[in-house]
Formats: sequence, C-alpha cells, structure tokens
Amino acid sequence: MLSPGYPAEMAFFTRGLAQAGADVIGLGDQAADDLPAIARDALAHYVRVGDLAAGGQVAAAVAELARQVSIDRVECLWEPYMVLAARLREQLGLPGLTVAQTLPFRDKERMKQLLDAAGLRTPWHVAAETVAEVWAAAERTGYPLIVKPIDGAGSADTYRADSAAELDAILPGLRHLPRVSVEEFIDGEEFTYDTICADGRVLVENICQYHPRPLLTKMHEWISPITLALRDLDAPGLQGGRDLGAAVLRVLGFRDGFTHMEWYRKADGEVVFGEIGARPPGARTVDVMNYATDSDLFFAWAQAVTQGRIAQPVERRFNAASIFKRARGAGRITHYEGLDELLASYGEQVAALELLPVGAPRRDWRATTIADGMVIVRHPDLPQALAIAQRFAADLHLYAS
Repeated sequence: MLSPGYPAEMAFFTRGLAQAGADVIGLGDQAADDLPAIARDALAHYVRVGDLAAGGQVAAAVAELARQVSIDRVECLWEPYMVLAARLREQLGLPGLTVAQTLPFRDKERMKQLLDAAGLRTPWHVAAETVAEVWAAAERTGYPLIVKPIDGAGSADTYRADSAAELDAILPGLRHLPRVSVEEFIDGEEFTYDTICADGRVLVENICQYHPRPLLTKMHEWISPITLALRDLDAPGLQGGRDLGAAVLRVLGFRDGFTHMEWYRKADGEVVFGEIGARPPGARTVDVMNYATDSDLFFAWAQAVTQGRIAQPVERRFNAASIFKRARGAGRITHYEGLDELLASYGEQVAALELLPVGAPRRDWRATTIADGMVIVRHPDLPQALAIAQRFAADLHLYAS
C-alpha cells in the first residue's frame, strides 16, 4: 500500500485491507511514528523511502521487498502516485491498472480524447502549454470557458473566465502549471458517479449532488459547500448519469477498485462528462457514503480488490450530506453561533460533527475543502435532508480573530 497514512483517509483503507485478511506492507515517505495509529496498527511491515516521487528509489525498495516476500497486489489511492503504483505492478508482473491504463485517469486531455472517440459527450476541450495556446483555445471555445490543470484533482487551480479580460487576469496564476486544459463551460447541475468495482463489475454505486457547484465554492469564502449523497439512484434525471458512468468505465477499461466521476445535467436533460479518477472521492465523501448506507466502504473496497466480492449487501438507507464550514475573520477560533439551536432541532439527524475547537488556528479555505469544520446530516427523505443541510450551511457560524 503506497502512502498508507496520508492523506488521512488512506489510514482507513489500509485498515480495511488488514480486516479483509491481507498482510499489508506500507511504503511511504512518512516516519513510522508519524503514521496514524489506525494505519500503523494495520501494517504487517512498513518501509520508509526518502521521497515517493523518486520513482527509481521506490522501485529499488520494492524489488528488495519482493526478494524477501511474495507480493500479490500493489494499491495506491492517492492520485499523485497512481502512475508509480502502475509501474510497480508492471515491474512485479501483478494484476491491476497498467501504466497505459492509468495515464488517461491522470491526463484529462487524453481521458476526454478516448471518450470522444467512443462517442460520449464531453465538453469541447484542448490542451495548452503556452499563454499563446490558451488564447488560441479561447478563441475557438468562446466564453464562458474553464481553464484547469491537465493532471489536477478536485477544483484546485480551476478557473472560469467569462471574458477575455477575466482570462487575462487568471493567466498569471497558472504559470506554475506545465499544461492546462481549456474547456467549454457546461451550464448545469453537477453530480458525482462513484463506484467500487471488482472484475469489471460495479458492486457499489453512489451519486452525490454538489450544492452549489464546486467552482462557486472555490470563488466565494462565505459559501458553506454541501455534498449530498442521494438515496434513490433510480430517481428521474439520474439514469443518464449512471449510463454515462458505466460507459466511461468500459471505455477506460477499469476493473478493480474505487472510481470517482463528475458529470453535469443541463436544463434540457442532456448529461455531459466532467472527469474521472481511479480513486475514491475526497473531502470526506466516503464518510458521507458510509452514513448513507450504514456501511464501511473502506472495508468493502478492500474486499473487492482482494476477494473480488463484497460480503454484505450495501443498501442505500438515507440521503446524507456533508456541510463544510468556514470561519469568519482571521486568526484563531473564538466562538460558534447557532450550533445549540440547530442541534436542538436536528440532533437526531446529525451523524457527525467535527468543528475546530476554540483556540485553534483557522485553516486556509482556499487550500482545503474541509476548511474549519464539518457536519454530516442524514434523513431518508430527500427534501428534508437538503433542508437540514441548508440550515447548517446558513445558520451555523464560526468566528475567528
């Protein structure tokens, strides 16, 4: 397991592998003592390398391991090192995504080219490596448009430009990126399509809706982002996204593990592909999925990749939503407002509550979706679940000074 303790949710996947009966060797650049206890306790052995980005060093360490013990699988759920994991599989002759299969999940331009060739609807797109190429792409695309990293994750370094003047203002912030994708802006609602697969079969499906779209939450500090996992995947308006997701998995040849896709539904009902990663969703969304199903999907993923099945059926019992809170002011958290009243009204629907404690320094909202705290609520009725989530978004306030 590459990077078994970072980011934080990796520890739960590492534990899931051990619970599924695997002897897990962790390989990462953290000191063993810095691993989360959940990960450390799940590992049969840990090998620290100086830098996971030093592929040759990691390959040598794995070759030495392979001389001492039989290795059956190589897993990595952190996007920056998925190509490394694929190289290690090829080095050891192990099953799983190859380098050629992994690259389209990392290169958004290549990803969309493959889907275009299969006749799937993607935004108009082109890769650009220079400022001049960005301007040329903008002339072809028209406005509004999106500029994003070719190999990014989430909405980091993703910008919308509604005019040439806005694009000109954005460009200096992109100079650290070697390549970007310039895309048609799709005006519509934004959803996810998340799966756990084994042997090419979808064992678990999930759809979340973002309220509002992540690009808006990146632009405005006052917004409390909501990610809502939907209970009824057979609801009108979702089948197009499910069909699109299944087709994307077939085209890209994905067989085993977690996937996280984003897609759009336009006002006329047309569904449009956004992007996909061969990894679980971030920003605590697996926790939201767990609360929606009363399951442990970290363990379910581990069963899928080690045994080709999930022992217990995963049933969708609730609509569940995460609400991320951003404190007002700078400095350290001083107090909360609205929490007691909200808990008095909706305490039974609150599945998780994690706010920075008073005295803690507030986080940079631009650098982390989780920001200064999180609430997860759930309810079997969709309008009720959304209304409760919106109450926590609007009426819970954290202050810092």
